[in-house]
Amino acid sequence: MAKVLVCWIGHADLKAAEGGGKPGLGPIGQAVTSRSYDEVALLSDHPKAPTTAYCKWLKAQCESTLKVYSEPLSSPTHFGEIYQASVRAVSDVMKRHGSDVELTYHLSPGTPPMAAVWVILAKTRFAAELIESSPQQGVKTASVPFDISAEFIPDLLRKSDRELERLSTGSPPPAPEFASIIHRSAVMKRVVARAERVAVRSVPVLIEGESGTGKELLARAIHEASPRYQKPFKAVNCGAIPSELVESELFGHLKGAFSGASQTKIGYFEAADGGTLFLDEIGELSPSAQVKILRALQEGEITKVGATTVIALDVRIIAATNRNLIDEVAAGTFRADLFYRLAVAILRLPALRERAGDLSLLIDGLLDQINRESTSEPGYVRKKISPTARNLLLSYHWPGNVRELMNTLRRAAIWSDGSTISADEVRDALMPVATGTTTDVMGYRVEDGLNLQELMAQVARHYLSQALEKTHGNKTKAAELLSLPNYQTFTNWLTKYNVKT
Repeated sequence: MAKVLVCWIGHADLKAAEGGGKPGLGPIGQAVTSRSYDEVALLSDHPKAPTTAYCKWLKAQCESTLKVYSEPLSSPTHFGEIYQASVRAVSDVMKRHGSDVELTYHLSPGTPPMAAVWVILAKTRFAAELIESSPQQGVKTASVPFDISAEFIPDLLRKSDRELERLSTGSPPPAPEFASIIHRSAVMKRVVARAERVAVRSVPVLIEGESGTGKELLARAIHEASPRYQKPFKAVNCGAIPSELVESELFGHLKGAFSGASQTKIGYFEAADGGTLFLDEIGELSPSAQVKILRALQEGEITKVGATTVIALDVRIIAATNRNLIDEVAAGTFRADLFYRLAVAILRLPALRERAGDLSLLIDGLLDQINRESTSEPGYVRKKISPTARNLLLSYHWPGNVRELMNTLRRAAIWSDGSTISADEVRDALMPVATGTTTDVMGYRVEDGLNLQELMAQVARHYLSQALEKTHGNKTKAAELLSLPNYQTFTNWLTKYNVKT
């Protein structure tokens, strides 16, 4: 594993080089002469001549490879520019070395805002060891007296650029009806953007996605953003209707049409007239039921059970399934003509594990929703989540997607007596996973957008936490379980992936 020190070149470092070492080695010189690094990545907002002279001097003090990033700043205290420059440098280090790299950020060189940015990056986007140095105490690991736990800090500086890009391409403004869909990942932004475009039309929509990904929530948002928003939105779970009652439930029946039909009933299609009918789990319908729905879609009319007259309807269909209907068509279990009638617009909702960057945001948003909904409960205390509990949630793979996350947070809020949900309460709230159930980390669709570094980090956090739990915190035994060389390597991985012990 490559060890890389990343830091800004400070004035004290330049003075050390100019004085031939008499004023001291400077913060960076102290670090490279007391610890061994394979590479030293230097960010400089100084002119080229002093930067080059300093690198030549530093090279004589150590055997590390030097990599220089020239980053002119409008001010050495401009947080935005410092953050962007630091992210560029660390991203390049990660790109060149891959996941097999151990990062260290030096807090002493440069200005206080530079040190603050290193702390933020180390605790959020790019985990790293933090060090500091002084002539009196030498080089030591910095102890940061607080914890930040998140997947990454949103790059707010790009918001205006994204807005300009939207205007230049003629894209519609974000529809407020989609605000309830919590997201910031690239893959979800594409799904929501496409949903916004199709919402204003009346064409059928097919939403695909695993159970718990929020298909009905997306369907409701499409309806609310459509010209039909003042008309009914009716949702029906096709898989929950007994096969012998499908026609009656969907199209209605007359009184006396069959045994038990004690009164005339309006079906879902008629109830949704002028609005939207959401057919959830449509892949569960029997072949005979598929034929009846196909006829209703083709003709734009229905006939109630027991009736002879037809009823003309204007209904928009949004269907959803957790199956791959193309495969079902190929297997002959789903009608091809119905599939193509429904699949005018197809939206694929990604699994939560594919939504890099969304998990932490969802934890906050869903917990806030739980707090709002629970305010009327006797004795309820508004909940927040501890950093270690958040890390545990971030390391879990969520086979049940957003629905499982929501239910887990609800249970954890119930188990928690105080105002802060602990890691133990999250562990108690997590549902046990069936033996042999694994997440297919090789099955993600690259075309949907994939954050490889975050995916690898999620896998690492999951198994590091699991190893700690199985060995009751014994790092030597945990390292053996994960085939790591020793406990020190295991500890380095804990630091790199921000896993709390």
